Amino acid sequence: MRRASFRRSIWIFAAVFALTAVVAPVAQAANTAIQVPPVQLGTSGSSLNDHTNFFCCSGTLGSLVLYDGQPWILSNNHVLARSGSAAVGEHIIQPGLIESGCSGAGANWVATYQGNKVPLGHNVDTAIAQVRAGQVDPNGQILGIGSPCNSTSTPTVGMSVKKAGRTTGLTTGTIQATNLSVRIAYETACNGGRTFSETYTNQVDITPGTFSAGGDSGSLILSSTNHPVALLYAGSSQDTVANPIADVVNAYRAGGAHTFSFVGVACSTKEAPVLEGISSLEVELTAAVKERHELDLFALPGVMGVGVGRLDDEKALTEPAIIVYVDADRAAMPRNIPTEIDGVKVRVIAHDRWVAR
Repeated sequence: MRRASFRRSIWIFAAVFALTAVVAPVAQAANTAIQVPPVQLGTSGSSLNDHTNFFCCSGTLGSLVLYDGQPWILSNNHVLARSGSAAVGEHIIQPGLIESGCSGAGANWVATYQGNKVPLGHNVDTAIAQVRAGQVDPNGQILGIGSPCNSTSTPTVGMSVKKAGRTTGLTTGTIQATNLSVRIAYETACNGGRTFSETYTNQVDITPGTFSAGGDSGSLILSSTNHPVALLYAGSSQDTVANPIADVVNAYRAGGAHTFSFVGVACSTKEAPVLEGISSLEVELTAAVKERHELDLFALPGVMGVGVGRLDDEKALTEPAIIVYVDADRAAMPRNIPTEIDGVKVRVIAHDRWVAR
């Protein structure tokens, strides 16, 4: 879902056969338009090589970061690194290939891919590309948001969040679950190639379904006070899945071997640590129960994800619960999911499948 694709036209036997276009998701003009450098982020972007004979793909160039003191663009591995297939030296362009009919002609060459710093399989879907001089706003401006805070916040259940992305532009949402364990589907090529999956733990789930769409992969998710809280990489028609930003930062720092920070402004105000009537201790206890029984829950047919959230999203004051996401496409929904485990309530949500592009 997260990376939008577009069907190309091809030549066969010297005659032109225009293939029926697969229309890319309707996008926000400000987030897909070619900009005059230095560009603001939260914009359409891609590797110049992110295409096959029939399709091209684009995602979102999320934010500006400093890696070992130098400016880089932060996005997803499946956007900048083409799920690990990209070669060192590939051009990262703004806007992405979809916006120019898959040719990339006239697009801004804003950064250069310099290899996998954090390969897939490390519990985050992230990549960075080194900024070309003068091509990206040095203050880290994000379309519709401005400069983010240079300090981060921890995502919590009930937190209000926002993002700027290629397809849906500036949107707001609410964190439905944290500590989410989930399996995400990928492809090795744009809209094709070999299909594989990655399993993630400690992820963030955000509703409503309109928070993001295909092409928004790579967007930086921020709190209402503009602190980075997560990196968007997957989702469904019902929600969005993101890496907690602390996990992304720690992956690049590699135990102190490198430095990594966000370019932005100093912010003093942060969100209250206790939201929607649920204390941090209650969340920790619920997470501990969830982790003890997670493997048993995943063993049940149709279970796709397990996280920690609220028993009822519609009530301001409610108790924490283990959230079990089950495949809505299965003919028979699991009937043996308990309503309570070790004194913690269980909430079951029928769900579409999560995908990365």
